[in-house]
Amino acid sequence: MNELLCPYCGEKAKMVGGKEIYPHRPDLYQLNFYQCAPCDAYVGCHKTGDGKQPLGRLANAELRKAKSAAHAAFDPMWKDGKKKRGSAYAWLSDQLGIDKRDCHIGMFDVETCRRVVEICGA
Repeated sequence: MNELLCPYCGEKAKMVGGKEIYPHRPDLYQLNFYQCAPCDAYVGCHKTGDGKQPLGRLANAELRKAKSAAHAAFDPMWKDGKKKRGSAYAWLSDQLGIDKRDCHIGMFDVETCRRVVEICGA
């Protein structure tokens, strides 16, 4: 990953530690995040590999709230054991009319997150 541009202002996001994003959460201090401070947009990074691969797209407060709602509506479908995670995402991709490889809540915009909530009946 060479650079991550903020979708809100177009500036290059800066890599910061968890203490910058969550100063009240010492358990997250060792994790990496990409942040655009002026836009209050950030995204966490995968813990595996070099720790620099973003988990999704930079998200401002509105998008973070929408993604949280989408996960709250969708995740019980596979976390309760009724479906395997892959099968649940395959079902969701069909419902959204998108390719399964593009079906990641971390990459969705606000409108798609709202659709997930509607589709999942939450």
